Amino acid sequence: MERPLIAVLLLVGLIIGSGVGSSYARARRGWNDYQAAKKTVPGARHAAWLLIKVVTTKVGVIALLLIGAVAYAAAGGDEDPAPVTPNPSTSPDERPAS
Repeated sequence: MERPLIAVLLLVGLIIGSGVGSSYARARRGWNDYQAAKKTVPGARHAAWLLIKVVTTKVGVIALLLIGAVAYAAAGGDEDPAPVTPNPSTSPDERPAS
């Protein structure tokens, strides 16, 4: 009579033990993954700030070039000054012919 009871208790213990064991193994893997990710955060943060610095530098250089191009175009740029044309009007020295 005791043998079936012991077998059932052993079976229930094995089922519960395997469930607890697999849960423990999953929690342990999660903890190890968390620790590994935690160690990489400072390096990733440094890399992110470095990339932001590179992008802002490029945007700043492009903005300065655009501002310079607009200022150059507004100042007249490469255009030759218009030639001075003689004025066809009479000067005050000249007297009209009568």
